[in-house]
Amino acid sequence: MDSSVGKGLDILSALARGTSGVSATDLARDMGRDRSRLSRNLHAMADAGFLLQEPAPRVFAPHWRLYAEAQEVTAHRLRTDGLTALEGMVSDTGESCYLGVLVGDTTVTIAERVPPGSNQVGSWIGRPYPAYCSDSGQALLCDADDEEVAAVFARTDFVRHGPNTPAGLDDFLARLAVTRDRGHSVVDEEAEPGLYAVAAPVRDFRGEVVAAVQVVGPRVRLAPRTDICAAAALRWSRWLENTLRGAG
Repeated sequence: MDSSVGKGLDILSALARGTSGVSATDLARDMGRDRSRLSRNLHAMADAGFLLQEPAPRVFAPHWRLYAEAQEVTAHRLRTDGLTALEGMVSDTGESCYLGVLVGDTTVTIAERVPPGSNQVGSWIGRPYPAYCSDSGQALLCDADDEEVAAVFARTDFVRHGPNTPAGLDDFLARLAVTRDRGHSVVDEEAEPGLYAVAAPVRDFRGEVVAAVQVVGPRVRLAPRTDICAAAALRWSRWLENTLRGAG
């Protein structure tokens, strides 16, 4: 971007990719910019409240309020653009589709779309379900390492909800390893008898998993169509990711 606004956004994007503050010298090298001009831009953005400046060592980082505001925008767009993604998934699969988030050791549905003629009774929106056996639990935890997953379930009893419910943490981690390698989850009669689900993670502007889209239905109908359901979930999760990042 050649405009002043564009250059400022480029700087914010470059700083946001770092795990801590970055000096003007290092940032100029990484971005291929003139150090003196970039330093002036950095100080102007700090004066305007967009950046935080640490005096020793002299490094810059995005102001925390930008992350807070970005997270609010992400949450809003998940509920609006998420519905568009679910409608696309329903069109592709002819099955009920949902958008879920992780809350503690449970998953909660925040959006849903069902096909015409669905016999679903009531709504799943706002209803928590144990993450270790829910339709979207593995997809939501796929980027967490084993220690982080263990912390999520530190006080969780693995109660059986279906014939294939994970028996405990080690069992869940073994299934999660398969999900990580595959890029999407397949939950086969873990949540309840006869229920089958395919889910894909949705990552935000930071590259962190913030939600999961899932296709859910009877095992007898969905299991033979796993590849179709997975392709739809992955396609629309990527579409939603691009939308959340402003690239849609």
